[in-house]
Amino acid sequence: MQNGELILKLVVAMGLGMLIGAERLFMHKEAGMKTHALVAMGAAVFVLVSEALAQKYGGSGGFDPGRIVSNIIVGIGFLSAGSIIFRDSRLLGLTTAGGLWVTAGIGMASGFGLFSLAVIATVLVFFILIAVNIFEKPIRKISDQSSESDQR
Repeated sequence: MQNGELILKLVVAMGLGMLIGAERLFMHKEAGMKTHALVAMGAAVFVLVSEALAQKYGGSGGFDPGRIVSNIIVGIGFLSAGSIIFRDSRLLGLTTAGGLWVTAGIGMASGFGLFSLAVIATVLVFFILIAVNIFEKPIRKISDQSSESDQR
């Protein structure tokens, strides 16, 4: 694989991660641009390592480069779990955890050179984080009013 192709895959992963992180930063969330960029680019790096190892050792018996890729998900699970906290009988950080998880997937797609998939997934993440948030506000308001009347 040429260096230009490697750089493109890493830069696309980093850039898409930064875009998602910018929205999180704008919403005053803990995991922002740097975190999301690192998660996406890290996932892309592991994919690229997996591909390089498959080319080098693919014929060896018992070698499975897919294990590296599958363990990205496990590692991101631990990272995401650390962003979830329980405060005042409420779970916080679930959206951040989910965002980190999908950002790793976007990084994996970029690492495999599936740029269309990575961009489409990023657009859908923005839809979820921005548009769905707009739809949730009136529902939360109704829910909060209902909770207040239940407490009376």
